[in-house]
Amino acid sequence: MDTSQALLRSQLLLRAWPICTLVALPFFASIYARPQNAETFPTGSVPVMNVGGNYLDAQFARMDLIEKQLEEQKQKSQVQQKYEKQMLEAGTVSALDLEAPRRAVAEFNKAAELLQHQRVADAVAHLQTAISSYPKFVSAHNNLGLAYLETDQQNRARAEFETAAKLDNRFAESFLNIGKLDLSKKDFAAAQSNLEKAAAIRPTDVRILAVLAYAQNGAHEYHHTIDTAVRVHGLEHPGMANVHYLAAASAIALEQFDVVQRELELFLKEDPANPLAPTATHNLKILASLKTRSEQFWQSQNNSTPTATEVVKTFPNSDALKHALASLGTEDDMCSDCDVNTEASASVLLPAASSAPIPGALGNNPGAWRIREVIDEVAVFFSVTNRGRLVNDLKANDLAIMDDNKPPTKVLQFTPQSKLPLRLALLIDTSGSLQTRFAFEKQAASRFVERMVTNPADLAFVAGFSDDVKVSKDFSSDSKQLATGIDDLKIGGGTAIWDAVSFACWKLAAYPEKERVANVLVVLTDGEDNLSRISLKKAIEDAQNTGVTIYAISTKGFQDLGQYGNPISDADKVLQAMAERTGGEALFPGDIGTLNKSFDKLHDIIRSRYLVAYRPADFQSDGRYRKISILANRNGKRLKVHARQGYYVPREAKSGS
Repeated sequence: MDTSQALLRSQLLLRAWPICTLVALPFFASIYARPQNAETFPTGSVPVMNVGGNYLDAQFARMDLIEKQLEEQKQKSQVQQKYEKQMLEAGTVSALDLEAPRRAVAEFNKAAELLQHQRVADAVAHLQTAISSYPKFVSAHNNLGLAYLETDQQNRARAEFETAAKLDNRFAESFLNIGKLDLSKKDFAAAQSNLEKAAAIRPTDVRILAVLAYAQNGAHEYHHTIDTAVRVHGLEHPGMANVHYLAAASAIALEQFDVVQRELELFLKEDPANPLAPTATHNLKILASLKTRSEQFWQSQNNSTPTATEVVKTFPNSDALKHALASLGTEDDMCSDCDVNTEASASVLLPAASSAPIPGALGNNPGAWRIREVIDEVAVFFSVTNRGRLVNDLKANDLAIMDDNKPPTKVLQFTPQSKLPLRLALLIDTSGSLQTRFAFEKQAASRFVERMVTNPADLAFVAGFSDDVKVSKDFSSDSKQLATGIDDLKIGGGTAIWDAVSFACWKLAAYPEKERVANVLVVLTDGEDNLSRISLKKAIEDAQNTGVTIYAISTKGFQDLGQYGNPISDADKVLQAMAERTGGEALFPGDIGTLNKSFDKLHDIIRSRYLVAYRPADFQSDGRYRKISILANRNGKRLKVHARQGYYVPREAKSGS
């Protein structure tokens, strides 16, 4: 091998320099200096390979070594890429962190080690150096914020967390840390907003979900707290048993004691040595005692079946019903700062609006137990009568609307309900007080369902309620199957109307929809609640928040009503309050023979309603109650409007914020 060959090989290898490793450097030196014992071969001749260690054998062996090293380097690069991808998917680093130079990474690693040894001040210096070297180092900003928290510098910590969030709004840790900081200040609404952003990025991260449940409980979002706990339980969640304790606390606030029992039992099963375990055990004993006494009472009541001359004693004017009605107050009490001027609103006419569905309105699939995305749109269903007769040919310019004492900024949709899919919940009281009339009531309800659910796009479910709610036929468009579900209902037990109403509203709201639908709840009962865990006020709020209209049909006889079937008892007023405050009506047949006529009237009312959707002025997600006023005029004559009187705005950030 002459000098020209050696130089040619060196040039070829030098061109490959960028992909050679440092361990190949000795070889580059060796090809420039020939060994002293090297032989000279004539040009064009082929050297004889010496098995004992010929020079060219050694050179080719080194070439093989370099090829192996290059292949290993390629494999290491692939492993590194796979590792980086896993870190990004796990949410442990930001995509920007992968671009950090080695010096910044080295400083970050030193800081991490120092933080583990509680040397916070030294760690801060290294993190500041890392950020100075690479200002987009998201994890360094986050760790610096955590270091500042260790030294009680909350303002500086928040600044670092917010900087990290601005640099990469897809890195969940930043929003998690901001949310925790909000919690430390008991700003539960702000914490919930930031933690929901983190959960949206990392929907299966149980750390984030557990902290979110704490924020939701603090913000009194009790239904959402329970929902989040259910999500956590569906995932691997070692060390997160406290989320079940939070859910139990929320269920107590909602007076949902079956949920309390379930969550406390899960809590004790997952972490029996938890410091809160004795309290959980004590509460379970109290629940068991109450349940036993309730079962013994109703067993004693059911042992004697009423005869034709014996009627189960009822309590249409109990103290509990009086207090429930008193707690409602007036609509003005619910909205002390919104004094709607109905005379002024009469002059504010709705512009003509298309009846076509609004794409994406109310969200496509809100998910179980979540009402909808918080957007600045309001949908109201209402019916209109003229001297007791339904008005079926109303036009958009016949209406005037005020929301929070202001006209809407834009009307998005006005259409008859008959053009929308129906979602119907039929709740039938199966308590012992209805024994003598139950068979006929079931027949009337079956006839109503068969007339009501006639379109394949319509869906309904049937449930009976006494002490608790039992769904006898889930969502179906088959009216015959729904009628079978009604026929399967059995009598017996107490009366928990408000619990049943709340359950039905949330069940309707949880059904995934791709377009606007009409959510209607029909309750067949005497109105004498005596076992509900939640309040009447809470049941009405659940209906308002889920956009469900309640219609009630009383099962009272003429002897229990005033002249011409007019409601006179507190139980009657309960039914009126539930219906009227959600935009529906309460009907009082007064006689079992006229029950079918009441169902027929209800069919006409529901099918003759209208939908108006609009964008309210000055909308803010502040949790406040906003009052609605809808007026209808035709030829200068005022018509009667039956609509819900207001709604609560959820305390959440708007979509996209």
